[in-house]
Amino acid sequence: MHPLERHWAGRDGVTLALYPVSLLYCALARLNRIRLEASSARRHPRLPVRAVLVVGNLTVGGTGKTPMVVWLCRWLQEHGYRPGVVSRGYGGRARGGPRAVTPQSDPAQVGDEPVLIATRSGCPVYVDRDRRRAARALLAHHPCDLIIADDGLQHYALGRDLEIVMVDGARRFGNGLCLPAGPLREPLGRLQEVDFRVATGTPGPGEYAMTLTGGTALALADPGHTRPLEAFRGQRVHALAGIGHPPRFFDMLRRRGLEVVPHAFPDHHAFTPGEIRFGDHLPVLMTEKDAVKCRPIAGPEHWFVPVSAVPDPALGKAILGAVQAVDRIHSTR
Repeated sequence: MHPLERHWAGRDGVTLALYPVSLLYCALARLNRIRLEASSARRHPRLPVRAVLVVGNLTVGGTGKTPMVVWLCRWLQEHGYRPGVVSRGYGGRARGGPRAVTPQSDPAQVGDEPVLIATRSGCPVYVDRDRRRAARALLAHHPCDLIIADDGLQHYALGRDLEIVMVDGARRFGNGLCLPAGPLREPLGRLQEVDFRVATGTPGPGEYAMTLTGGTALALADPGHTRPLEAFRGQRVHALAGIGHPPRFFDMLRRRGLEVVPHAFPDHHAFTPGEIRFGDHLPVLMTEKDAVKCRPIAGPEHWFVPVSAVPDPALGKAILGAVQAVDRIHSTR
């Protein structure tokens, strides 16, 4: 949990004290956007693809971006497109330019989410702090006709055609203030500029709903060995989550009837063997994002639970229509 997160649900003395800093943050965010968009338009030609799609959020913490990116890749592939994904590779130590990511890549070097996306989507994935540079490297090696930017909403150096903002349907936007007084990376007015708003959980007005489903546990030592979550019903288990909002994972397991001993860690946490072993022989369940980092140190008691995004069917149709419209506009120029 972010040190200030418990204050972000409302407006108390701490958030009021930080409000002047929040105003400064908002102003700097606006200026940075103006600067980067102007620089990108002036210095960089449009990427040679049919469309560039950005998936991101306004808030700190998990909102389901990674499952959405995986679903988007598969959905567009099913409809004849060849998407590729670019990401910053948050949490990875690799430096020195774009890096290709495969299911076998080291998450400590390229980040856990890119490895997960490469594993689940089957699409080429490249990471770099500069997403435009990552996109050019990707296109130099793969015949992709769409670029999807993971967590790229605030990376304005990358021009984009369509923006998808993910929203936590339960936490929403907290107290509506920008960092550090609230959870927002940009002012709420930014929502009026994006093309699609997708809520995990209960959607608000103008939002598409998306649920996350996962009913099977896979053994880290042997992913071919699976068990339905119902097989753990009524059983006491350790649950690990180093994601943006760990309670979402714990609640999913509880709804399946598991007796959960929760262990929450910071997002992108680098686990050590002592943090995932408890010496009591109980099963240990974790997210798929954590599993890509824990597999080398896991034992027979460790399992992970993949989740998949299930959006409102209307969202898929709307995105396809928008991509086709963008493609037509660019093809006539």
